[in-house]
Amino acid sequence: MNKTSRRDFLKQSGIVVAAGTLTSAPAVWSQQKNKNAAVPFGLGVASYSLRAFPLAEAVAITRRLGLKRITLKDMHLPLNSSEADVAAAHDILKAAGIELTSCGVVYMQTEEEVRRAFEYAGRAGLTMLVGAPDVSLLSVAEGYVKKTGIALAIHNHGPADKRFPSPESAYRAIVGLDGRMGLCLDIGHTQRLGLDPAQEAERFFDRLLDVHIKDVSASDVTGTTVEIGRGVIDIPGFLRTMIRLKYQRTLHLEYEKDEKDPLPGMAESVGYVHGVLAMM
Repeated sequence: MNKTSRRDFLKQSGIVVAAGTLTSAPAVWSQQKNKNAAVPFGLGVASYSLRAFPLAEAVAITRRLGLKRITLKDMHLPLNSSEADVAAAHDILKAAGIELTSCGVVYMQTEEEVRRAFEYAGRAGLTMLVGAPDVSLLSVAEGYVKKTGIALAIHNHGPADKRFPSPESAYRAIVGLDGRMGLCLDIGHTQRLGLDPAQEAERFFDRLLDVHIKDVSASDVTGTTVEIGRGVIDIPGFLRTMIRLKYQRTLHLEYEKDEKDPLPGMAESVGYVHGVLAMM
């Protein structure tokens, strides 16, 4: 989509993005839910997008974007958090009306790190952990999934990831294991492998537990995060696929650009997604 057609599209969708603020986000999303019950999923934020900010500010930005779900990275809820730390984090989220959906990505290279990750998720009261364990530890992780009831969504990290570069690489590793072990599909890293995220989501939908939604500048290793709608991913096609498949979980925006000032780009990205949904 070129700049002119993109601008016309946003205008037609009723989305206003100005001065880094998505001024109509809550109203538009509310209207979308009321007008089109066929949209079964929700939108949220992957807090890595807000890694330069403390938890309270990250939550405030999420609320400013009109979103009500968040998955927390460990800079916002450290792995060694005490029960008191977790309670304080929950108080911040509750006051803002934000739902904590999961945590991660949590890396696990030893059995001790697997144990620590699941205990951490348990203290936080979570039902899902987004992680990237070593392949040799998957059976250990499966044991904790069965013991705790906490699902494990394996995140694919693209061309540089030797363990789980693609959704298929993660799927093949867990397909014979407990059904609560699934995928966190990162559509940006998937596109950077030259794969179509919509097709990958459909291929492995039976294990699709979470999605990190973003856009990237190129369909190869050089691709970097850009505002959603400015890159090479077919976002309308991906959203249509998620609706058709009746994906009922969350699309978490992971915006890795502009670490110190992410709000303008995040607002534009959320606005674009709202606009696409409003046009469907």
